[in-house]
Amino acid sequence: MSRVRFVATLTTLLLVTPLVFAQLDNTKPFSGGVLAARAFRAGKLVPQGGGTLQNPPGLTCSPAPCVLTPTRASEGGQPANENPVAVNPRNPQQLLSGANDYNCSNIQGWYASSDGGATWNHTCSPGSGGEGDPIVGYDLNNRAYAGGIQNGNIILSSSTDNGAHWGSPIKVTGPLLGYLADKPWLEVDTTPGSPNQNALYISTTQFASNSDSEIAVSRSTDGGATWKTVAVDTRQTFPAVDQFSDLAVGADGTVYVSWQRCVANGPSGDCGGTTATYVLSKSNDGGATWSSPVTIGTATLTPDPQFCCFYGALPVTNFERVSNIPSVAAFGSGLSAKVYASFYNWTGSQMQVLVATSIDGGNTFSSPVRVTNSNNGDEFFQWVNVNRSGRVSVTWLDRRNDPQNVQYQPFAALGTPTGFGPSSPLTSSLSNPNNDGFGGFFMGDYRTHVWAGGGPGQNAFIDAVWMDTTTGTNNCQDEFGGVRVQ
Repeated sequence: MSRVRFVATLTTLLLVTPLVFAQLDNTKPFSGGVLAARAFRAGKLVPQGGGTLQNPPGLTCSPAPCVLTPTRASEGGQPANENPVAVNPRNPQQLLSGANDYNCSNIQGWYASSDGGATWNHTCSPGSGGEGDPIVGYDLNNRAYAGGIQNGNIILSSSTDNGAHWGSPIKVTGPLLGYLADKPWLEVDTTPGSPNQNALYISTTQFASNSDSEIAVSRSTDGGATWKTVAVDTRQTFPAVDQFSDLAVGADGTVYVSWQRCVANGPSGDCGGTTATYVLSKSNDGGATWSSPVTIGTATLTPDPQFCCFYGALPVTNFERVSNIPSVAAFGSGLSAKVYASFYNWTGSQMQVLVATSIDGGNTFSSPVRVTNSNNGDEFFQWVNVNRSGRVSVTWLDRRNDPQNVQYQPFAALGTPTGFGPSSPLTSSLSNPNNDGFGGFFMGDYRTHVWAGGGPGQNAFIDAVWMDTTTGTNNCQDEFGGVRVQ
C-alpha cells in the first residue's frame, strides 16, 4: 500500500490576541471546540492573511515494521484541530478524518481518502451552527458517518460515496439537561456476527445551564435515521463534573463507555491541579441499560495557573488548555474480554501516559502502567486501540526531543505480554503548540488512531492523526501518518 505526501497551499491563517481570547468563557467545563466556535461567530476570532508552503516529497516505508511518511489530510488554510480518524472495515484503503475546520462556514470539515491516506478530498459539513467536536465512522455496509455539535445538539450525516457527498444532518440528541449536548464520540459495531451488528453509538456529556452534567449514550439500529438516548449514570451537581467520554464495542456486542469525573475545587476554581477519577460503564443489551460505573483509575490533572483552562493547562505554554480523555478499547467477549483505558498523570514535573487493563470484561482494572520509560518531556493527548487479533497500540503527543519541553511529536508504542515495547516518533518534525492558529490558546481537545488492514494477505497499519503546526504559517493542520506493522 503506497503512503506518500502531497502538496498543500496555505493562503490564510487565524490569529487571536491574548486579550481577545481572555474574553472567551474558558472557565466553563464545556469542550474547547464549543467555546472557540462561539467566539468565532461572535467576531472575537478574526482571520488574517497567511503564506504558502509545500510539503516535502514522500518516502517509502518498507520492510515492516516502519513509520509511514505523513501526509496532510486537511486543506491547509485556516486552522483545523481536534482530529478523529476511522477506517472502512470492508476496505482499509478508505479512511475518514475531520476537524474543527475554520475554512468551513460551519466550522466542521471532513477529509476522506480512497488510497490509504496518500491523497485526501475535503468537504464541509452541511447544515449551520456548527460548534466543533468532530466524530467519524464506517459501518459494514460501506457507509461513512460524520458529525459533531450544531446549535447545542449532536448531529450526524452519512455518505455512500466515501465522503464525496454528505446527506442532510440528522439530530441524534438535544440537550437533555436543557443547555448543551457536548463532547460526542461515535463508535460503530463492526464485528461480523455481533447481535448488534452495524449499530451506531454516540456518547455525549449533557450540560445544564448551571454546569450540572451527565453522561448519556444514543443508539441507532437503522443507519442513523432514528435514535434513542439514555443516561448512563446519575446527574452530577456542579462543582462535580462528568466530561470527555469514549466508547468501545466488544466482539459480543458489549458496549463500553469511559469518562472523566472531577470536582472543580482546584486553586483556580476548576478541575486544574485536582485528582480526577476515570470510570467505566458497560451495556450488554445494545445500549438500553448500563451497569453501575467502576473505577478505572485516578490521575492528577495539570495545574491551571493562568485561570484559563478548566481541565488544566499544557505546561510551558501561555494559555493552552489540555484535556485528559480516558480512551478505551476492548477485545473479546463476556467476562474474559480485555478492556484497556489510557490517560495521563501529572507527576508535578511531567505528564506521563498510562494504561489500565481489565481482564474480566471491565469489572475491575489493574493499577495503571506507564507506556514509556522516558523521563524527558510531557506526554499528552493519548489514545489506545486494539485490533481483531488482540494487539494493543497507544499513540500520544510527546515533547521528549525538545530540551525546552515546548515542541512535540506524535509517538506510538505496541503492547507486549509484559507491557509496551519501544516507542517511536511518527514524524521527524516538531510542532510548536504556540503556533496553533489561536496564539497558543487552543489546539483542540483530542487526536486519535485506528488499526487498518491485517486480514489475510493484507498489511496491518496503525493509522494516526494529529494536530501539526509545522506548516510555517502559524496554525494547526490535520496530519495523517502511522506505522506499518506487517
